[in-house]
Amino acid sequence: MFKRADLVFLHAPSVYDFRKHAILYGPVSDLVPSTPVFEMYPIGFTTMAEYLERHGFRVRILNLAVRMLNDEGFDPELALAALSPAAFGIDLHWLPHAHGALAVAEIAKRHHPRIPIIFGGFSASYYHEELIRYPFVDYVIRGDSAEEPLRQLMAHLTAARGAPALADIPNLTWRDRDGAIHVNPQTYRPETLDHVMLDYRYVVRAAARDLDLGSYVPFKDWLDYPILAALSCRGCTQSCVICGGSAAAFKQMHGRDKPAFRSPELLANDVRRAAAMSHGPVFILGDLRQAGRSYAQRFFDAVRGFKGPVITELFSPAPAEFLQQMARALPDFTLEVSLESHDPAVRHAFGKHYGNEPIERTIADALDAGAQRVDVFFMAGLPQQTAASVLDTIGYCEKLLRRFGKESRLAPFISPLAPFLDPGSRGFEEPEVHGYRLFARTLEEHRRRLVAPSWKYVLNYETRWMSRDQLVDATYAAGRWLNRLKAAYGLVQPAQAEETERRIDRAATLIAEIDRLMAGATPEQFAREMTRLKPEVEQVNMSTVCDKRELNLTVSGPKLRYGQVAHMLAADAVQALTRRLAAPFRRPAPAYAPPNS
Repeated sequence: MFKRADLVFLHAPSVYDFRKHAILYGPVSDLVPSTPVFEMYPIGFTTMAEYLERHGFRVRILNLAVRMLNDEGFDPELALAALSPAAFGIDLHWLPHAHGALAVAEIAKRHHPRIPIIFGGFSASYYHEELIRYPFVDYVIRGDSAEEPLRQLMAHLTAARGAPALADIPNLTWRDRDGAIHVNPQTYRPETLDHVMLDYRYVVRAAARDLDLGSYVPFKDWLDYPILAALSCRGCTQSCVICGGSAAAFKQMHGRDKPAFRSPELLANDVRRAAAMSHGPVFILGDLRQAGRSYAQRFFDAVRGFKGPVITELFSPAPAEFLQQMARALPDFTLEVSLESHDPAVRHAFGKHYGNEPIERTIADALDAGAQRVDVFFMAGLPQQTAASVLDTIGYCEKLLRRFGKESRLAPFISPLAPFLDPGSRGFEEPEVHGYRLFARTLEEHRRRLVAPSWKYVLNYETRWMSRDQLVDATYAAGRWLNRLKAAYGLVQPAQAEETERRIDRAATLIAEIDRLMAGATPEQFAREMTRLKPEVEQVNMSTVCDKRELNLTVSGPKLRYGQVAHMLAADAVQALTRRLAAPFRRPAPAYAPPNS
């Protein structure tokens, strides 16, 4: 069913053969929609696919990770062997995909030695010169905006009329027939995002066209909780020490001096278009104030009247007036704020420069303005943070709950900084300056760490203030205390809290047992014991320090808007039939059309 595709995007699980390995992943994915195999493909798949299809190419998405999670009998190698596109595209966006992405590329090249394999994403950009030396990688597209360079590369690979030579494609790293590596200048850096569309209608249409909804699902439980995203910008105004999406990282990897913003009016259209597909919330990515208050005001004016659930972000304290404007424009809004630590000194060392009083005032103003919920996030593994400080953060959560938790609209969360410091971040580039000690620097070193038996050994860092052992112990202790607080304040039901505590206790016991095996077992004993432990490991891998469903907003009734989806697909079918009937009377379309952007 994929044979007619020009490009097939492949999304791999974090660890390719995760179904065979017994790995205690820990709470690495408790606060994101996906499972510990990180099966959620990047937003860029959707924007690139829509952009390429707009320019005449046919694109498919095959989420191998979701297919492997949802069907134990699904054989990814057989699926790859059955494909025959003009090229494969594989994301290496965040570094936890280093193992799976490379494994999938190697399998695809073994079955299809003549089909080019293209990599892209933040981590691919950072490691492009190491990545291109793997014999199964043909091209790497660098930068934060791959849509146009990828279009040019696909035009070259399909011999489209007017296609550029490889040497003329911006942002491309490639190997010629003689094995020589070429790094083209990274000159494509669009100043706005107005040329791309995060259009989920493409996903619905493509899934219906290919009769393959299972391959397009963004993450395992998406059909039960169909959250969608709207992208306000690429880049960031903040320089958080450990973030690969920070201003410092974008400057180093992508040459960006400032973010590229989407027009606020187009962003409002994106929100409405996404909500036409789903009853789930729309997550507006990025603090709307990054481009200035006038940008936020224009967005609020454009989106006013929208009634659906929306999640918004703040990167720093906000005035009450701004939150009231948000409430008037988006009456069903939930706010997310990452404080990182209760300690302003730790927060400052992390890269956020505000105290507790301003952010507490912001929380109060958001709740007064009518926020449905305010989610507050903290982290373990930060500069200047000790194990005692991690626990003090939970004491601060109790203070916040005493003040704001009476209506159960404040929800605090904590997770470890895991598994990796992001390449390109200030912490990764200058670890000693920020108090980090790194255990892995290269792509290959990270690839190998991902199959370690527990998340403690996967970590690519420890800090001057906390060893890996202390970080693990503090994470479980903080999770246990915060879970009890949530039960006491009615944020979780008693039975759910009891189940979470059992998982935390069992995870702590398992990590100690794995430590014991690492210290004294022979390789044969270790393999045998890990196989024995595998069922228990899998039981505690999901929702370790909290139940990840705590993040979900309530979605009542049907999750998808089936009527609107059916209407759209019927209209597409009529248009397709009309085109076929008119084909004999139309001039043939050109093989290649230059982009409008």
